[in-house]
Amino acid sequence: MSAKKFSIIDRIKSFRYAFSGLRVLFKEEHNARVHLVVTFVVIMLGAFFGLSLTEWVVIILTIGFVFVTEILNTAIEHIADFISPQQDVRIKRIKDLGAAAVLLSAIIAVVVGVIIFLPKLWELFF
Repeated sequence: MSAKKFSIIDRIKSFRYAFSGLRVLFKEEHNARVHLVVTFVVIMLGAFFGLSLTEWVVIILTIGFVFVTEILNTAIEHIADFISPQQDVRIKRIKDLGAAAVLLSAIIAVVVGVIIFLPKLWELFF
């Protein structure tokens, strides 16, 4: 079997598919829209407080972590619904694990936000 030749057209199409996935995410997933609003608020707070480069890196990685888990959870849910449209305890368990990943990433994001922003808010108000 021969390897497929590199094609710039195929690379461009792959970006189109990825952006299509983001459209699906934000159109269908309410939690993704909540994450987007929180992301906007965090970026505004970061600009207001003049975060250091290191703080920005941590914030950006944390935001990315939450969105990646949300995307993977959405993909898991779509696959599970395709495989078993009817209710199945095994599919429920799979979906619950995906949701747990999103919950854990969101909890970690809150902890990171508290570590970075609480001292700045404390200094501002007290």
